Amino acid sequence: MQLRQIRDIEYQLLPGSDRQTTDIVIERSGVITVRPPIKMTPEQADETVLSKRLWIYRNLAEWRDLNATHVNREWVSGESFLYLGSRYRLQLVREQEESLKLKDGRFCLLRSIVEAGGNKAAHEAFESFYHDKGLLRIKKRVAHFAGKIGVSAGSVQIKELGYRWASCLKNGDLHFHWKCLMAPLTVIDYIVVHELCHLHHRDHSDAFWNEVDKVMPDYRERKKWLRVRGAELDL
Repeated sequence: MQLRQIRDIEYQLLPGSDRQTTDIVIERSGVITVRPPIKMTPEQADETVLSKRLWIYRNLAEWRDLNATHVNREWVSGESFLYLGSRYRLQLVREQEESLKLKDGRFCLLRSIVEAGGNKAAHEAFESFYHDKGLLRIKKRVAHFAGKIGVSAGSVQIKELGYRWASCLKNGDLHFHWKCLMAPLTVIDYIVVHELCHLHHRDHSDAFWNEVDKVMPDYRERKKWLRVRGAELDL
């Protein structure tokens, strides 16, 4: 990966792939990434980016507007946290067997976690919750949709993926960001189908989106939800 700039557009040039077209993405971080066909030179990538500058400007402006809704939550009783698209109030408790659990419609977090470790420890408790609760659920959805798409996935893991919701590795392994577990089930299913379809098509070509459409005809609505509301899925 190399950092390049053409006029006022700075972007990360990723290794080339066997795709026929150049894939330009505005990542969740606002960084522009470009994955070209394997035979394309960096200079040719620059020209492609330049030809798409109006699209890039428009999508960067939209990204700034959407991320203005980002919420910074506090680790105090009464604050709300998301799980599977629903909001649950936080309650700090003196005693319980687990660091964090969902009970009676509330997230119950040991007060000692916050008192001893502060925001970092509380964040880690929630992240562990999403890891533990999410793995089995997402594995089941992967198995459900893999049969419909006609693919066989490798191992499934819940991970910290930075600004990506999920990734499909060349060996067929699928990684999902723990933040996905904050989204509604319909949106989680879209993320799962999206990654499984990459086992057929590594790029975001028309053929790829046609594959998604076959399994999930309303994928555009789910994709739009993630684009518009995705900034809310954070701690």
